Amino acid sequence: MAAFLVYSTGVVEYDVSMDGSGTLFAPPRWFWIATIWLGVGLFDATQTVFVMRAEGMHHAWLRLFVTILLSWLTWALATPIVLSLGRRYSGAQWRWLSTWSTHLVVCVAIGLVSAAWIAAMEVLLNPWAVSPPPGPFFHHWLHKFYNGLLAYVILYGVLLIVGHMLDFGERLALQQTETARLNEQLSKEQLNALRKQIEPHFLFNTLNAIAGLVREKRNDAAVDMIAGLSDFLRHVVENSDRQQVPLAEELEFARKYLDIQKTRFGDRLDVSVDVPTNLWAAQVPSLILQPMVENAVKHGIAKRVQGGAIRIAAFQSNGTLTLRVYNDGPNLPVSWEKTGIGVGISNVRTRLQTLYGDAFKLSMQNQDPGGVEVSVSLPFNLSVNSPPAATLSSKH
Repeated sequence: MAAFLVYSTGVVEYDVSMDGSGTLFAPPRWFWIATIWLGVGLFDATQTVFVMRAEGMHHAWLRLFVTILLSWLTWALATPIVLSLGRRYSGAQWRWLSTWSTHLVVCVAIGLVSAAWIAAMEVLLNPWAVSPPPGPFFHHWLHKFYNGLLAYVILYGVLLIVGHMLDFGERLALQQTETARLNEQLSKEQLNALRKQIEPHFLFNTLNAIAGLVREKRNDAAVDMIAGLSDFLRHVVENSDRQQVPLAEELEFARKYLDIQKTRFGDRLDVSVDVPTNLWAAQVPSLILQPMVENAVKHGIAKRVQGGAIRIAAFQSNGTLTLRVYNDGPNLPVSWEKTGIGVGISNVRTRLQTLYGDAFKLSMQNQDPGGVEVSVSLPFNLSVNSPPAATLSSKH
């Protein structure tokens, strides 16, 4: 019956993403209608014959079995018509007299055809083995119609209810599909907005650094930083349509950003990376490391005359990938949670919440004997295609 409810509408939707073939075998509507009514007919015929034989009655059993089985043929043929009328005259139209009139006329017509079909078989086959045989046909037809009128009304009503269930289920499925599509689209738009929030924030900070180099008359360093900025932004634009990238690509993003900062700080900036090669294919949110590294540079390195060190590390444990960015600069003040953690880290938290719900952890903590570490833990997933070898060296 479940299959009948699904397929009897004649509409089969298939998502190609279910598999790579893009094909789906779906039996046609008439197959399920015929199967359901054949089952009803077999049950009715078998029950009638076996019960009557058990009670010692004497009839033409084979002809009786065939007659009862074929008596459901009319309703099997009428089912698509009733379902179609049920869709055309929906529940909202039941207050109209024309709707009641239409269904009444169709129900009576099906009942008359069904009664005529059964009467013709009983007149020709005499399955009940009565003497004299039933007849004439017209009187037997009317007799069958009057006796079966209540059954016809009930059967017609059941078909209308089934049709209503079919339409409701189809509308519900379409509504759920549309809701899921809209939610996915909304999530993508939110992620794109959050990602685009990072780019002008980073651009402002970098342009400010370039202006500082120009004021210091370090023109060659300013030109190198502009070239590095151009390369970095080109990389960002080329990957703007992806929300997740392999960790190797994200490390490459970080390298390009650090190359820009290296132009500014020179030997005052020391960078080390400790990421096992087996984690390069892990999927991470695009531009997730850059705000963490920028935060380390801005709040840890730039505030110290002697500069400092930044360490990027990653490891995997129990299905969780953890990314860490450490700087050996000043510790966070006691009231840092109240004063805020900046646009970059706030953006990271919001993006992680959108992508993973509660399945992530973001922390920022002071370290002993000094320094600050930002840590992100998220579900460990590998990309379909392994990325090319990362070009981020372990030491700058």
